[in-house]
Amino acid sequence: MNFQGREMGRLDGKVAMITGAGSGMGREATHAFVREGARVVAVDVNPTAVHETVASLQGQALAATADVTREADVAVCVKTAVDHFGKLDVLYNNAGIFDEADESVLTTTDAIWDRTMAINVKGLAFCCKHGIPELIRAGGGSVINIASFVALVGCTVPQDAYTASKGAVIALTKSLAVQFGPKGIRSNAICPGPIETPLMRDLLKDENKKRVRLNRIPMGRFGHADDVVSLAIYLASDESSWTNGAALVVDGGITSNYF
Repeated sequence: MNFQGREMGRLDGKVAMITGAGSGMGREATHAFVREGARVVAVDVNPTAVHETVASLQGQALAATADVTREADVAVCVKTAVDHFGKLDVLYNNAGIFDEADESVLTTTDAIWDRTMAINVKGLAFCCKHGIPELIRAGGGSVINIASFVALVGCTVPQDAYTASKGAVIALTKSLAVQFGPKGIRSNAICPGPIETPLMRDLLKDENKKRVRLNRIPMGRFGHADDVVSLAIYLASDESSWTNGAALVVDGGITSNYF
């Protein structure tokens, strides 16, 4: 990738930390943020995957291996961002899981509940705990939390641990928006519909499950990672300077579909 002589990007001068950057939306976000001029600390629990993410980015992105459920790991990643790039402007809390055995509250196991909430909620909270003070030191910034459309509507194919975790993400985002807005920190949640990531493709190997979900989307297709990342770029940029506490839906219309 050639960064010489390029036009100014929407994120020029900004430093971002992106979790779950080893694949899917996190990998797409890392590349898109760099294209827009940001420098990125790309974080993932899989060291091979995250190093592959940054391999072509010519020093504009740095790979960091961490388990977001371990507070000490998160603290090191934030410190790495500041030590290497001098500051932190954007937290993109993308890391999350959905266990294919996550079903109804009647059947979902304790282990699935604990792992889902630990990664999707507590891990995000740790990133905010250690990252937001650095955003404040930088003079303000943006927290972008990935929630889900399932936090906004009920589902006849339940995934209750995941749904509850993403509802918690929206609630926490609004609390952050009120707490830290006066300090120049914008906190917003993105609520994607079904996105074609490796995780989703594995889930929808069952053609019946795939058809049921696809039939609910008025646009007639699953989302792509860049559908979400494009919104994240807006939220990371100064264009969103008065967007705070929002839960922004990117779902092809699925949450508007009554039948």
